[in-house]
Amino acid sequence: MLLSSSTRTLDLSTPQIMGVLNITPDSFSDGGRYHGEDAALRHALQMVTDGATIIDVGGESTRPGADEVAAQEELERVVPVIERLRAELDCWISVDTSKAAVMGEAVNSGADLINDIRALREPGALETAAASGAAVCLMHMQGQPRTMQQAPDYANVIAEVAEFLAAQVAACEAAGISRERICLDPGYGFGKSLEHNYELLGRVGELHRLGLPLLAGMSRKSMLGQLLNREVNERLAGTLSAHLFAVAQGVQIVRVHDVKEMADALRVWRKAAHYQEQFL
Repeated sequence: MLLSSSTRTLDLSTPQIMGVLNITPDSFSDGGRYHGEDAALRHALQMVTDGATIIDVGGESTRPGADEVAAQEELERVVPVIERLRAELDCWISVDTSKAAVMGEAVNSGADLINDIRALREPGALETAAASGAAVCLMHMQGQPRTMQQAPDYANVIAEVAEFLAAQVAACEAAGISRERICLDPGYGFGKSLEHNYELLGRVGELHRLGLPLLAGMSRKSMLGQLLNREVNERLAGTLSAHLFAVAQGVQIVRVHDVKEMADALRVWRKAAHYQEQFL
């Protein structure tokens, strides 16, 4: 399976790592650490060296309760960094945004993928993404970031997530975004309770019926902290375990902060899986 933009193609026959690059002062895990251009570039270079094939640049925190950021401020954060990354790195660059203006400028500056937690539902987003030629990642979210964790409710979380994603894929296709440009994210931690998150993890393979690549992003999230009673900086083991469980069900892209450790875990998993496949 492949993921394509107008300029690049990503081979998903083996799991790929998306490295998180938050250039925000308030992200839940690493807010402020990579806020400057030089620090962001150094960290991105290190993540690629460690095994990331996609760098996901975010200029607005989407943690529960986070304040919204104006489009101009978000542009000022992400565009200079994307321009420098494009000049220095031969990898996929993703922009984590829901704003049409940011999408357009980011792609013009070198981004290959639009990673949108709102699945292109904001004004102008669908049209901008279609015209950009970029690949898109559509994520499921119930509610909005500031309030999404107050009372998430589902009759059937897998069915409802799948139904939402299928509808957004149809909207993309109608707007001229081909299926080869689309991947899907079930949205762990975005309007889900602890049990919703783990049911989605335990059954994520069922989303393959949508026929598109899947991305899982659980790195350091509260679904790990709540289960393990661990602070953010103590969730590496949980992060690796959760993503390996997803990869074992065929998830093609994992979005993580700890790229080196994830790459090591995947290397061990692939080595063992190679021999398992030979004898099945």
